[in-house]
Amino acid sequence: MRLATFINPSGQECYGVVTPAGIIDLKRRLGGGYPDLKSVIAKNGLDQVRRHLADLPDHSESEVTWLPVIPNPDKIICIGLNYEDHRIEAGLESTEHPALFLRTAASQTGHRAPIVRPRESGTLDYEAEIAVIIGRPGRRIPRAAAWDHIAGYSCYNDGSIREWQRHTRQYTAGKNFSQTGGFGPWMTTSDEIPPGTVLGLSCRLNGEVVQRSSTDQMIFSIPLLIEYISTMTALAPGDVIVTGTPAGVGSRRTPPVWMKPGDKVEVEVEKVGVLENVVVDD
Repeated sequence: MRLATFINPSGQECYGVVTPAGIIDLKRRLGGGYPDLKSVIAKNGLDQVRRHLADLPDHSESEVTWLPVIPNPDKIICIGLNYEDHRIEAGLESTEHPALFLRTAASQTGHRAPIVRPRESGTLDYEAEIAVIIGRPGRRIPRAAAWDHIAGYSCYNDGSIREWQRHTRQYTAGKNFSQTGGFGPWMTTSDEIPPGTVLGLSCRLNGEVVQRSSTDQMIFSIPLLIEYISTMTALAPGDVIVTGTPAGVGSRRTPPVWMKPGDKVEVEVEKVGVLENVVVDD
């Protein structure tokens, strides 16, 4: 299933199933017990969702305004330098453990919504990544059980203000400007992607492929990331793990390539979909 969060034509925040025929509004059907997509995941409501898969759609994709898949996650945990080719292009040493940093929910933007270049810097860079959405809660989750804790997968553009990222050794400042992190278009549920499936990942800037890789090139696998992160903190339904970007980022090109107003950037994850955003100025 493809599950998304959106604003309907009446201006209400909703969530639903995206089908080839259109979008089925689940908030209207499931009632007050499931106010948002995170609650569906947390309350094991996917069986309730499946009962409506044959319903007639309520909206076409063009009628809605897409929001980040999970607009209200408890945590967004991002992984730095998780592809060997990107570590090499960045000129950084390998590490024994994953490099973690956090994003805020307010730093995100939805599918076909703008990515905003802030007035403070012109060094806005793209980073194609795969987002893992947690389904089952857990603490100290062993690697062998990690797949069972995944609700689904999505596309993520970890838009980065490189100048601010490099103010110190911590990434946080450059990763949390408002509306710089694209998240969408939807979550493809984990039952459609068997554990260990190799997923292709790519980024296109104005139609040109600038990044291309796959999950078998990760330094730290998805199960290892879940094990490591859940040792530090309990993972909750709706939490998002953004798993790292491969080589080809704009800051490491000669000359550097920065995203500018009018640019169209697309992140594609095999078996999931394509996230599209256009860059605007603040």
